[in-house]
Amino acid sequence: MLETPLASLHRELGGKMVPFAGYLMPVQYPAGILAEHLATRAGAALFDVSHMGQAELVGEGAAAALERLTPADIQILKPGRQKYGLLTTESGGILDDFMVANLGEGRLFLVVNASRKQVDLPAIEAVLPAGVRLNRLEDRALLAFQGPQAVPLLATLAPGVAALPFMGVARLEIAGIPVLVSRSGYTGEDGVEISVPAERAEALAKALLALPGAVPAGLGARDSLRLEAGLCLYGNDIDETTSPVEAALVWTIGKRRRMAWDFPGAGRVREELDNGPRRLRIGLLPEGRQPARAHTAIALAGETVGEVTSGTFGPSLNGPCAMGYVARPHAADGTALELMVRGKALPARVAATPFVPHRYAR
Repeated sequence: MLETPLASLHRELGGKMVPFAGYLMPVQYPAGILAEHLATRAGAALFDVSHMGQAELVGEGAAAALERLTPADIQILKPGRQKYGLLTTESGGILDDFMVANLGEGRLFLVVNASRKQVDLPAIEAVLPAGVRLNRLEDRALLAFQGPQAVPLLATLAPGVAALPFMGVARLEIAGIPVLVSRSGYTGEDGVEISVPAERAEALAKALLALPGAVPAGLGARDSLRLEAGLCLYGNDIDETTSPVEAALVWTIGKRRRMAWDFPGAGRVREELDNGPRRLRIGLLPEGRQPARAHTAIALAGETVGEVTSGTFGPSLNGPCAMGYVARPHAADGTALELMVRGKALPARVAATPFVPHRYAR
């Protein structure tokens, strides 16, 4: 198993290490997942996301080159701005979801999923024209500092961070350490993600955890936070069999791209937009306290109509929540369904996501 540059610090802090995407990562610390989740919602929590893949595309025409693999409009992305997008397959599935930032001067900064970086980066390299190159940034760590107090606290060390808008990106110094900061994250809360040289990552993490009220948080809280926020996890809620239309991610497809239909899988996407997909991603609120986990069958009148892809107990909701896919006729908000948990039918209803409102900086 691989380890991130913060592995020693995780153990020092009492992190419970588990395998995830080929890495040993902390699933929780002694305070527990519930406390870490609620601390993120109320204050500030630090997550290690260094297992993610970081890279730069460099050269004139980098944005146009990347558009060969994504329906996102990369060419309209202004310097200092970042966006979320999908890499798609020729059959209309989702190869991965990713973040891309325009650093100016023909440089794009990419963050891809840990479980997919060995697929994504070669796929990107394969479509690059002469003059554009992909630089893997394997010597960098990535930290997510999330919660309503994250930016105010961080601004005591780096005042410039407070001026960053949502999805803004800037090169800054934090406690004397040069970093790349984006005002983004995957918790539904305000916060930042910080790309830092690997050899300075532990010093940066300690500086952030020394801020008043800041706590470390692991994979468990990150998962419950993103699910309450209605955000997809690659490999659970989206994969190569899922289309952007089925996944309710049509908003990631640029208007210009919908006119040109020149991205991988455009035929399937266009057909599903015109005629409707066979299934749709939905939110689910089960009755009672018992969560329905991934692969739980979704039924109606005894007939299976879909499957749960992510499910947990939502600490902020004080109840269970889930996402999954159902046949399109059963996807309307409020639809009564049943979740087959341990052989019993658990009542649930289709619900709009996010389950907990996003609180990004606006």
